Amino acid sequence: MTVMLSRRSVLLSTFATCITSPHRFWAQPASGAPASDAGPVTILRVQRRSIEVNGKSASVLGIRQPNGAQGLITEVGKHFRVRVVNDLDEPTLIHWHGLTPPWQQDGVPGVSGTPISPGASAEYNFPLRFGGTFWMHSHQGLQEQLLLAAPLIIRDRSDRSNQQEVVVMLADFSFTPPEEIYEQLRNRNRTLGVTPATPGMESKSEKSIMAGTAKGSASAGPDLNDVKYDAFLANDRTLADPETIRVAPGETILLRVINSSAMSAYHIDLGALRGELIAVDGFRVHPVAGRRFPIAVAQRLDILIRVPRRPAAYPVLAILEGERRQTGVILIAGQAQVTRVPEVAPIPSPALTLDLERRLRAAEPLTKRKPDRIHEVDLTGNMNGYVWSINGVPWSKDTPPLTVAKGERVELVLKNKTLMPHPMHLHGHEFQVVEIDGKRFSGPVRDTVLVTPGRRVVIAFDANNPGWWAFHCHLVYHQAAGMFATLRYI
Repeated sequence: MTVMLSRRSVLLSTFATCITSPHRFWAQPASGAPASDAGPVTILRVQRRSIEVNGKSASVLGIRQPNGAQGLITEVGKHFRVRVVNDLDEPTLIHWHGLTPPWQQDGVPGVSGTPISPGASAEYNFPLRFGGTFWMHSHQGLQEQLLLAAPLIIRDRSDRSNQQEVVVMLADFSFTPPEEIYEQLRNRNRTLGVTPATPGMESKSEKSIMAGTAKGSASAGPDLNDVKYDAFLANDRTLADPETIRVAPGETILLRVINSSAMSAYHIDLGALRGELIAVDGFRVHPVAGRRFPIAVAQRLDILIRVPRRPAAYPVLAILEGERRQTGVILIAGQAQVTRVPEVAPIPSPALTLDLERRLRAAEPLTKRKPDRIHEVDLTGNMNGYVWSINGVPWSKDTPPLTVAKGERVELVLKNKTLMPHPMHLHGHEFQVVEIDGKRFSGPVRDTVLVTPGRRVVIAFDANNPGWWAFHCHLVYHQAAGMFATLRYI
């Protein structure tokens, strides 16, 4: 076991080095001095910042423009012209999640980019092919757990200029350093059958440690929520002091939900409001009406909400998968009074399923064609010793990439052979969900798909962006432990 831990320590360090109208704006239009005919350059500074979590000061990281706005808003058809300045005292590198840049600008240490040294900067310049709700985050080590993420909104002609937009960015937070959390996960109790702690009843020393251990068989149900977090945040705040957002009674708003959590999935609960899901991961779907929608790690939801004409306060909540803990924001219509919303829901939420995924249909599906290449991709590993892998191989720099050729239609057959759900993210390409458990359908276009325990999900994409690309579980500690692969083609 000493050898295994040492190997995984090397693996984690490999990811950190390269081998070769709210009252606070969470994003705003790109600005900066013009540098060429291609348009202005937006300055994004990676900085340390302080927030308050349940009355206690916390030091976290962030991505801000010089005016303090987190992230940015831009428009489809423009060039993404950005200068990232590293104000940290450690290297960093930012990934533009969901976009399709040239591979050298994708922002993955060890695969597609050199980390930006403290005090240095990096330039990015590529065309924006499509609009939607996207985000940016660090791919350096475990910095993502320290809230090093921000919204990236690309507006297109489907967005109404006079429509109010509300961006809600979800995050899980711990006062325990992420490296310590990861070490605790690797050294967790290996005795099978130990039950999880009761939500809300853990001791202070347990709050940032694991909730449960490996189950003995699939019949025991899925493992959920590896890490016991101190808080869950919506736009950096808990329900003890939530963000309140003024909306106009009788108007329709666009709610953009981004799950930037390191490890946590949620059910978005609109309460008294009824919504219409119109896009996932930035790509439009045929509308689906409802009051509750699942969102896995790294996914995004665009939901249209018609605000009732009467004055009222409307909580928009994110309830942690499998538990009662929740976070959210409050929409205030008219002169309504805001009442305290508890941080614990009345009943636990269920585990996320693929029920909604089966119902979603792409508004603009990929062109129909037979696959030129099919890869069988088994999601493997277990909680015992915290070993995660693809096709039984924890990733290292010596792991061969998946074979792909330019111009091919590629299908990845994802089979989850573990007891945990895995949100799988492909870099540099949009893909379409085309099959779940043997049933073919014209599913949503995405960049991150959840594969629940025991399920088979098939995704299809066109190899139209040559380079060296990452494909991985977006649970940050699973990725660090080896559930990571690459595909490479020129």
